[in-house]
Amino acid sequence: MSIEHYSLLPHLPKKLRALADLALDLRWSWSHAADTLWEHAAAELWSLTRNPWLILQSISAERLEQLAADSEFVAMLADFHDTHEKTLAMPSWYEQAYPQPPVRQIAYFSMEFGISEALPIYSGGLGILAGDCLKTASDLGIPMVGLGLLWQQGYFRQVINCNGCQEEVFPFNNPHHLPVLPVRDAKGEWLRIELPFPGRRILLRAWEARIGRARLYLLDSNDPINHPADCGITSELYGGGSEMRLQQEICLGVGGWLLLDKLGIQTEICHLNEGHAAFAIIARARDHAQRHGVDFSSALHATRAGNIFTTHTPVSAGFDRFSPELLRQYSFGIPTETLLALGRENPEDREEPFNMAYLAMRGSIMANGVSHLHGQVSRRIFQPLFPGWPQEEVPVTHVTNGVHVPSWDSPAATTTWTKVCGKGRWMGDLEEEEIKGLFQGVSDQSLWDLRTQARSRLVTFARDRHLRQLASTGASVEQIEQAEFALDPNILTIGFARRFTAYKRPNMLLCDPGRLYRLLTHPRYPVQMLIAGKAHPQDDVGKNMIHQWNQFIVSHPDLASKIVFLEDYDMLLAEQMVQGVDLWINTPRRPWEACGTSGMKVLVNGGLNLSELDGWWAEAYTPEVGWAIGDMQEHDSDLAWDTKEANDLYSLLEGAVAPLFYHGRDPQGCPCGWVTMMRESMTRLTPRFSSNRMLREYLEHLYIPAARLNAKRQDAAFVDTIHDWHVAVERHWNQVHFGELCITEDDDMYLFHLPVYLNDLRPDFVKVELYAIPWEHSTGITHIMQRGEAFGGAINGFHFSVRIPKERPADDYTPRIIPALEGAMVPIEARQILWYPR
Repeated sequence: MSIEHYSLLPHLPKKLRALADLALDLRWSWSHAADTLWEHAAAELWSLTRNPWLILQSISAERLEQLAADSEFVAMLADFHDTHEKTLAMPSWYEQAYPQPPVRQIAYFSMEFGISEALPIYSGGLGILAGDCLKTASDLGIPMVGLGLLWQQGYFRQVINCNGCQEEVFPFNNPHHLPVLPVRDAKGEWLRIELPFPGRRILLRAWEARIGRARLYLLDSNDPINHPADCGITSELYGGGSEMRLQQEICLGVGGWLLLDKLGIQTEICHLNEGHAAFAIIARARDHAQRHGVDFSSALHATRAGNIFTTHTPVSAGFDRFSPELLRQYSFGIPTETLLALGRENPEDREEPFNMAYLAMRGSIMANGVSHLHGQVSRRIFQPLFPGWPQEEVPVTHVTNGVHVPSWDSPAATTTWTKVCGKGRWMGDLEEEEIKGLFQGVSDQSLWDLRTQARSRLVTFARDRHLRQLASTGASVEQIEQAEFALDPNILTIGFARRFTAYKRPNMLLCDPGRLYRLLTHPRYPVQMLIAGKAHPQDDVGKNMIHQWNQFIVSHPDLASKIVFLEDYDMLLAEQMVQGVDLWINTPRRPWEACGTSGMKVLVNGGLNLSELDGWWAEAYTPEVGWAIGDMQEHDSDLAWDTKEANDLYSLLEGAVAPLFYHGRDPQGCPCGWVTMMRESMTRLTPRFSSNRMLREYLEHLYIPAARLNAKRQDAAFVDTIHDWHVAVERHWNQVHFGELCITEDDDMYLFHLPVYLNDLRPDFVKVELYAIPWEHSTGITHIMQRGEAFGGAINGFHFSVRIPKERPADDYTPRIIPALEGAMVPIEARQILWYPR
């Protein structure tokens, strides 16, 4: 398919035509080499929008002629464009690591993508992660395309009114101003996807965004051909009622798969970023059924090996659910009851709501949480789908999230890391010990200068943004004049920014306002805070928390220079905050923070973390790299515990963090103890919590194994075997039973001997195991029992036995029978299990 220009741009002089190529590749959002180019072309517009594509559509013909006549600008453009082309043409890490590529194509489905503030189709962490994933795929050369929706409004924009309350506004995303282009077919017509909806068909238009080597394809329903109500399906991210959400998820999953087909992109792996995209499973299986003339069940067995599901939800209540009556109105090309059964805990319960996460689990070959702790939580959440299985064996692994480091490092950090580790530091393998060795040559003063420069830039940015914020609310002249001197570039700066909702406990520091006041105004250890965050429009509790912070600020006029709440937390504000703050605070209620990546973004910039032992910090924290609150236990919404942790937070800030920042300074003013912790945090944690590491883990542990399984299922005969196995297990499992277990022993070994009656089930369709429950923090022990000869007088009766060392009491072990077939994954593909009765 070809990509054509949609907007009417000013005619670019021949010398400037490379500008369009640079502007349309969102690689500029993390490769800041060409920033000076856009700043020179339109300084004010660049500072306000950070959108080169918008600059090209806004700039005057006169200004373009001036630039074309500017030999230095033309030379700079030619140099930047040449470097850009050469960088993309260089052999990638993936090409060098895998000369025979084990995975040819990955399709990454996500409801939102946070690439840049110039493409506002994201709301928060889920979208930022998706954007970082595509950027990293570009850096590493991993073959990945993104599938999403082009939201007409995106998520809401936040305004803090004169009373300190949140208000929501929904500006229109004019596609003319976004760095995307329509996809056109061979005839030059706009590529459209057609979906059957109740009593009508709707059309989805296709757009493309370039992300370096990667591509992001977006669908939108705002086509004049559609009914006006259908035009609004892709209007607002996470907006509307239940039916609109269902329609959006059909557009993403079914529409996204059909778009891949029309584009001729033959993907092996569909990576579902949350359950929103799970209808891609149905579309993929239905497509296979039609192409190969098989039924849907066989098609699902054939295709699920290429589906991977990442869950980000820490509580089951967070999964999207739809009523059966609503689902029955929509056609997915398969029997409705077949579809509904895939999304239920009990497939036989016709009244149970349809759960998108259950569909994702039942249609994928592998599933993962997004941190070590979240993997444990997710196994607990999905346990109902695998009754009888030990929680540790519920088939959800984990890949801890990471952040795209080049998107979040400050200019000072970029300079330091480039000098120490080279330009290609995030393009491949970079290990902790290697970084530690390289950083030995970096002086404490150099690291402190990095922090000082970044903090100063943040103060300048925050003052400017705060001034514009105050002016928009009609603030007094005195307030505006005071704001010009808000924050101090030389004192300890704390950042606190996230979604305002109850489980994140964003008001923990307001638990004792007097103590917070004393912390901020301490005569020897002064502290200042920069706060930002949005509450969902329907979350009145979250909105009230925002109001409480602003009321605290207003009620203490002398703190106007010490604490600032900046409205409309977006990628630009996040970028500036994580680059400039000295300390990042996060206070979620464990285990509700599935991972949390905001604190990861400060690592490369020398910022430190003080957070609850939840999500990523539960596996990152040691006393050498930061501070922690919490006891690694769950306390639900215990107000007494919240108060206890608030006091712990105050105590750490007062007694550990602030003194370390100001004590032990050398003659040049460098706090050596603080810098020592900075160095440990930067070298230990930055590579470990980078999306470079994350995406390579997905590749090695999920994508490549899934691709191998998927390749095997291209053999129709093998798919028939899987189908027959699955049908046989479902049909005959209730007939399987045990004989009498016999245990004998000698000096150092046990012999377990067990008759098993399989009746009509083939013996090669099962596995008999001896299982011992875990001890403390260990995992369960499993020994495979070997099948011996059949015994007479029974249908498919066999002796099974195993000899094992006497490492635990014999009573610790329990025999069990599970389905088994080479090339199949159990229990995710067959959840049956039979335990020997005790």
